[in-house]
Amino acid sequence: MKVNAAVLVASGVERPYADSRPLRVTELELDPPGRGEILVRIGAAGLCHSDLSVINGSRPRPLPMVLGHEAAGEVVEVGPTDDISGAEFAVGDHVVLAFVPACGSCRMCLAGRPALCEPGAVANRAGTLLSGERRWRGGEHHHLGVSAFAEYAVVSSKSAVRVDPSLPLELAALFGCAVLTGAGAAFHSAEVKPGETVAVFGLGGVGLAALLAARAAGASQIVAVDIVQGKLDLAARLGASHALVGGEDVVAAVKDLTHGGADKVIDTTGSEHVLAQAYHATRVGGTTVTVGLPHPDRQLVLPALSLVAEERTLKGSYLGSSVPRRDIPRFVQLYQAGLLPVPELVSGRLRLDQVNEGFDQLASGEAVRQVIVASTS
Repeated sequence: MKVNAAVLVASGVERPYADSRPLRVTELELDPPGRGEILVRIGAAGLCHSDLSVINGSRPRPLPMVLGHEAAGEVVEVGPTDDISGAEFAVGDHVVLAFVPACGSCRMCLAGRPALCEPGAVANRAGTLLSGERRWRGGEHHHLGVSAFAEYAVVSSKSAVRVDPSLPLELAALFGCAVLTGAGAAFHSAEVKPGETVAVFGLGGVGLAALLAARAAGASQIVAVDIVQGKLDLAARLGASHALVGGEDVVAAVKDLTHGGADKVIDTTGSEHVLAQAYHATRVGGTTVTVGLPHPDRQLVLPALSLVAEERTLKGSYLGSSVPRRDIPRFVQLYQAGLLPVPELVSGRLRLDQVNEGFDQLASGEAVRQVIVASTS
């Protein structure tokens, strides 16, 4: 079938992207789904810093690539299935797409850690689906098994999670990355408990989702840190006790507000400098969680003695240490119960042909979560 899609043709080009146009919206040929795959009509796709990191070159990926990894849509075709188990999805199902296809049988999946699926990681690095195949007939690569900046996408059934069809697709999309990663970091990685103090560094979609989850978990105090005043204002409206402008003095400010450091600190920035600040803003015996993705060449320097003498914990969190098929429906239920006000994260709606301008907004810090919505494309 013929599909309009945003193809990343060059990385590391200069901004503004509205002028350099690293993403080209063009018509591609998409092959039908293979065994264990589904064809999804994309209803909405979010613009995320993980996409931006591929555009700016800090996360090298094979090109050309149909970008986009945070999405939701409707199943319109199911590929061939095993005669015994039958089809997992049916035409008409609404699905959220997760950016790690979990095979279910590798050692990490069997250990209950599908975010670290080994075949899934191999496929994501290579720009293929979990099968190792590519369905873009022109040879374009898949982004994290999803390629959401398109009218339709073929994905592995292992990348999809069925959701309540009453959930608007433009909100459902955010559960595939921003909410799954941010809320998962608070609930699973940091394990925020009632009464604990929490600090969140970086207030994009992931950071604000972590803030919402920390509030839902019963944190007594939440300190939000960013360099953009509009995001700090939003964090305050969403329940932050204090909103601080990031800078060299922010560690002392967090420690002063939390009487020696926060119990749990979550860094979402992808900056090794800010991660070090987050670590130093954590109290003795506390836990620092990072979900940001720095450039592979960056190094983190910390006082090694503090890990032992102060019983510190420093944890990485990929996909929020979540199990998508378990946690996406749970987080949707929390939203439906009024505990995770996800609509507050949506800062703009775009057409597909506005994708370059959208990434300018994201790179400048002006946007939280912009969503490409099919009905306006």
